[in-house]
Amino acid sequence: MCRHLAYVGPPIPLGRLLSEPEHALVRQSWAPRRQRHGTVNADGFGVGWYAEGDPVPARYRRDRPLWGDPGFADLARVVRSGAFLAAVRDATFAGSDGEAAAAPFASGPWLFSHNGSLRDWPDAMAEAAAVLSPQELLQLAARTDSAFVWALVLHRLRQGDDLGTALAEPVRELAGAAPGSRLNLLLTDGTSIAATAWGDSLWYLADPAARRVVVASEPYDDDPRWCEVPDRTLLTATPARVALTPLKETTP
Repeated sequence: MCRHLAYVGPPIPLGRLLSEPEHALVRQSWAPRRQRHGTVNADGFGVGWYAEGDPVPARYRRDRPLWGDPGFADLARVVRSGAFLAAVRDATFAGSDGEAAAAPFASGPWLFSHNGSLRDWPDAMAEAAAVLSPQELLQLAARTDSAFVWALVLHRLRQGDDLGTALAEPVRELAGAAPGSRLNLLLTDGTSIAATAWGDSLWYLADPAARRVVVASEPYDDDPRWCEVPDRTLLTATPARVALTPLKETTP
């Protein structure tokens, strides 16, 4: 279910990571190497990036396969950014939400992506949904499990939680409500990255000397510095530091 990547570091063209490497996200849209569920990510894609001096990211999203969008190649070639998040989508269920269902989801300074699915969606979500106000439920970005997860994360961010807590607590709650859910989440505010490994692959490439860090569903090349994140783990990262924290399910 899906592939995603986030980068924070010196400004680079988006294509440097998303299309140029041999196993970049473009190739992962049709030939992922380490995806555990699903084989083709052809149900949409998106990229969000930050411009210097502007804390609110721009986004480019489509409901078509990444390899079939001619505009993306030009965008990735000329747009430079010091922070971006991109994703390709394999939909859990067919729907009519179009590009609104494609990550990254966004609000204010945040970009978010979900690689996975909620088991028994939406039937098992009544208790988890209780923390959201009617306005928050009505403002779901799309009628999908990923948009619902984003609403839970955004609720915590708006309450003042840091990036890591805003991911970890919903993951624990959702895993308790719907065991067997896959909850690989990815979040950035343009200066740091948080991610969870819960049911699918997650890797990171840290280069503190160059003040850059990449977090991705799978490596885009064969650089030996790539490190795999253990399952049931929260990752928090800045260009200078990566921290891994084990996650435990809540007891129902």
